[in-house]
Amino acid sequence: MTEIFQLQYALDTFYFLVCGALVMWMAAGFSMLEAGLVRSKNTTEILTKNVALFAIACTMYLVCGYAIMYGGDTFLSGIAGDGVADDWTYAPAADFYFQVVFVATAMSIVSGSVAERMKLWSFLLFTVVMTGYIYPMEGSWTWGGASVFGMYTLGDLGFSDFAGSGIVHMAGASAALAGVILLGARKGKYGPNGQINAIPGANLPMATLGTFILWMGWFGFNGGSVLATASVESANAVAMVFLNTNAAASGGLIAALVLAQILYGKADLTMAVNGALAGLVAITAEPLAWTGGAATLVGAVGGVIVVFSVKFMDSLKIDDPVGAISVHGVVGIWGLLAVCFSGNDSATLVGQLTGIVVIFTWTFVTSFIV
Repeated sequence: MTEIFQLQYALDTFYFLVCGALVMWMAAGFSMLEAGLVRSKNTTEILTKNVALFAIACTMYLVCGYAIMYGGDTFLSGIAGDGVADDWTYAPAADFYFQVVFVATAMSIVSGSVAERMKLWSFLLFTVVMTGYIYPMEGSWTWGGASVFGMYTLGDLGFSDFAGSGIVHMAGASAALAGVILLGARKGKYGPNGQINAIPGANLPMATLGTFILWMGWFGFNGGSVLATASVESANAVAMVFLNTNAAASGGLIAALVLAQILYGKADLTMAVNGALAGLVAITAEPLAWTGGAATLVGAVGGVIVVFSVKFMDSLKIDDPVGAISVHGVVGIWGLLAVCFSGNDSATLVGQLTGIVVIFTWTFVTSFIV
């Protein structure tokens, strides 16, 4: 190995690990956000679910998930490849670590939607299947390069998802929707005459802190998906991804805050924080190809969508305490469709729609059965 290659290898590996740690920190953000938006009597259980799902996700992905998603050996008994003979430009173990925290993120989305209703051990048993099989299979058809049911890869059909608007966020929301439909609404949420009764969260400062933690972690989520930083080209790409990620979150928050003021006559903190998260989800499918102004608009559209989506879900009596199905699912679809307008030549409208249908159908149906 030349000294230059060793230096690039070390820098890219270190960058990958730091970004993975930022994404891992998102688990704390989900915990704080969800705990802040549920009633105080359910705080302990929602926190238990979040810490336990993270451990289970990491273990199941170690045992079988990574091998299902990318093929080859598991990391259960050692390192698969030495990083040189296999032509890796960073340590294979760093790739595993970065991917495993994405799995936990998808599962955290489910946690918020089923809050205050789903029994702990039922939830954790579902976590085993979701993180060990359902998500890895869906991921193998996208990032893993495997063919869908032995036919074509989604990439061959013109599907593109840079960091996971669909692969991670919409998949988590699809599983959450299955759980919410099966569980039904919380007692007292919907009245006999169709009225919708608000059940306010117990700790909005905690929910706000969770939002900022997620916002920060998202730089690792999107930035790490560049997969390198030790060259001029990749460093510029990382910087642009950071810029656009932040711009989209800001646009989403502002749009949701203004729209809530127009619709309800007052600023709504929960809509504002969900607007920021919606902007982040929207830009995740393609955080590189936009200009900063365009990224702000992509996030703003996500912020508008999430306000109307939360309202629509309530009209259908789909009780989602934290709005995760709207934020990660409905806006995730917008993020995937927006790629077609970004200048990304690998994405087509038919390909994006195909990916949306495949990911939603697989995740929703298998989750519903489990």
